[in-house]
Amino acid sequence: MKKALDFFKSRIGSDSSDSISPLMRWLNPTLLSAAPGALEFSYVIREEMTNPMGILHGGTTAAIIDDAVGAAVFSLEKEDWYTTVNLAVDYFASAKAGDTIIAKTSITKNGHQIVNTSCEIWNADRSRLLAKGHSNLIRLPKRV
Repeated sequence: MKKALDFFKSRIGSDSSDSISPLMRWLNPTLLSAAPGALEFSYVIREEMTNPMGILHGGTTAAIIDDAVGAAVFSLEKEDWYTTVNLAVDYFASAKAGDTIIAKTSITKNGHQIVNTSCEIWNADRSRLLAKGHSNLIRLPKRV
């Protein structure tokens, strides 16, 4: 089995239709780059990702951030699983169906028990920051 980071690197330029994450399969981003703890994805906003005003739903934005930082932690090749214990999102600008957005993840602190992460959501040309999220993920030992 490929290591997580090797897998991500092999998927650069590909969509996520075969991801192990059902949510990531639904969001279906294209992986743009992969380094330990630093992944970038592009998403094409579909109508079902929007709110009644026709703009990207805040919950979808939060889901993108949560799923992207989870993948970033997975790319660190840690022994155990990590799951979100909190997520805070600041929203700055909107995007609509048909727009492409970019999610850029980073690891603020790579602790043994808690990993602190960040994710920025940008418009396609990276001229406008749409949202920024911060999240802590906690270690869950794998059970055999």
